[in-house]
Order: sequence, then structure tokens, then C-alpha cells
Amino acid sequence: MLYTPGRQPDPRTLEEALGPDLLDVLGRMRLRSRKIFAGKLPGERRSKKRGQSVEFDDFREYVRGDDLRHIDWNVYARLEKLFLKLFLEEEDLALHVAIDCSRSMEAGRPPKLELARRLAVAIAYVGLSNQDRVSLWALGVPGRPDVLRMPPVRGRSGVNRLLEFVFRQAVPESGVASTNRPELVPALLRMARARVGKGVLVVLSDFLTEDDLTPALNAMAFSQVGGFDTVLVQVLSPGELDPKAEADAGLLGDVMLTDVESGRTAEVTITPSLIADYRRRLEAHNDRLARLASARGIGYVLLPSDTEAREVLTGSLRRHGVLS
Repeated sequence: MLYTPGRQPDPRTLEEALGPDLLDVLGRMRLRSRKIFAGKLPGERRSKKRGQSVEFDDFREYVRGDDLRHIDWNVYARLEKLFLKLFLEEEDLALHVAIDCSRSMEAGRPPKLELARRLAVAIAYVGLSNQDRVSLWALGVPGRPDVLRMPPVRGRSGVNRLLEFVFRQAVPESGVASTNRPELVPALLRMARARVGKGVLVVLSDFLTEDDLTPALNAMAFSQVGGFDTVLVQVLSPGELDPKAEADAGLLGDVMLTDVESGRTAEVTITPSLIADYRRRLEAHNDRLARLASARGIGYVLLPSDTEAREVLTGSLRRHGVLS
């Protein structure tokens, strides 16, 4: 059973968080990177650089100083030339998964945060299963520091640490009813600048902010001196994508709306023309986010919060090169 603030108990096992069927699928998946990053520890991932392993890749001519143990003497016997055997090197991949835990992510039916947490756990579990170094980040948790980080863990023994962070640490402080407006862009900047080395970064958020996301995207983009292979996963509720779906909740006519993050209120009259204007503005916002991401080599996926996690993992994230 998944955590939803104030409604459900938090899961204690991966089976409770993801379900056995999804776990079986994840056990056969691997993380992918569109860019090459050097690992710090031996892992289970084929590198495009050559090194020491048991899987043969190619030959090259011997040059003075090469390790004589790698000379292929059978080739020498046939050609009377010295050739070295080259092998594929395996390395680990640094995976960073960031979850926007601000109040706006609790909105929607189902809540956006529910899908975001489930995807974060699933993606991180794929990394742990393949001996990648996995770090988790929580942004904008009410009543807590703007940026929380779970230090890197590696291997399936890190699963309990993963669940502890996602469902018991990256949650609102007990008894705190914070209405302070979370600063998504500064939080993303702090995270990007605090990272060590390079790696794959998956950010799960609704990205509904009045601030310009450009500085954060610049900081998260890959460069030759350091950066991430970044994918933005934008999660919006069905009602946000199409307010007509909220008609049964009374979102018609004269209503008082309250911003769950700032506490600001506004009296509005919801009409078909207002809904149409809202949809144009939302589409413009999302289109701009997609364009900014694409221009920086950043992947972008838009998901309704009622999407099945399995569909996302085996469909959208595979098509965007995050998983295989």
C-alpha cells in the first residue's frame, strides 16, 4: 500500500510498495544512459571503454609497455605479429532520482505524489538490482529543509534504506501545517550543484511554478566538465489536464480556490471559456518546458497521475531511453 499523507500507512516492503507483479518486471530491466559516464566501482554495466573483464571485444597491435599477459600467442603463431586481446570493461552507473514533495504534488485524484513515489522506488530498485550507485533527493517537503538527500547506496541490500527515505523521511514533519511557498527552482539548483561526479538524473514533479525553470535546466544539463543525463517526468492529475473532469467535485460556477502552497485565495467564476483559456495556458507552459528540455539534451515525459506504473516503466521510460 502506498503512502499518501494522512490517509494510508507507509509500506514496509517492496511488495507492499510496488506489488509482486511489478517487481518481477523490474528484475529484468536495466538503466540506460544516452551518454557515457565513468563509474567509480566495478558494476554490471558494459562500458564503451575497454579494460579487464572476461568478455572479449577486439584485437589491437602490441606496443611497447603493454601487458604481455594479454598477447594472443595463437595469433602470433599464425601471423608472426604480436596482438593484444581487448575486453569489455564493466562499470557502475550513478543514478539520482529526485521527487518533488511539495503540497501541490498531494493534489489530484489520484494524488500526483502517489505515482511519483512509486516510480521513484521502482527506478531506484532497477539501479540497485544492477549494482548502480543510487541517490535519492526530496524537494520541498513541508516543514523540512528544501532539499533532502539519501546518500548513495549500492546493491539490493539498500532497499530498506530506500523505503525508509521515501516513505518515512521525505514526508511532512508531524504536526506541521506549512503554507510556505516552496521554491522549486532554487531546490533544483542546490541539488544540481551538490551532486558529485556525473550520472543519470530523473526528476519527478508537476513543474507547476511561476519561476523560470531555465537556470535549473541549465544546471542539470550535461556538459563536458560535468553534469547529468537528465529526464524530466512531469506528473499532472487528470483534473489539471482537463478541468471538465472535476465537474463532479463542484468545480463549476462561482467557487473559492485556495493555493495549497502559498495559502492565497481567489474567487472565480468557472465557465467554459475560462476552462479553455486555462487549457491554452497549461499547454503553453508544458510546451515551453518540453522545448527548453529538448534544447539542452534533456528528456521529457508527461504523465497523468492515474497512469499505471507498469505502463510508465515498460512504455514511456523505455521509449525515452531511461530503461531497457
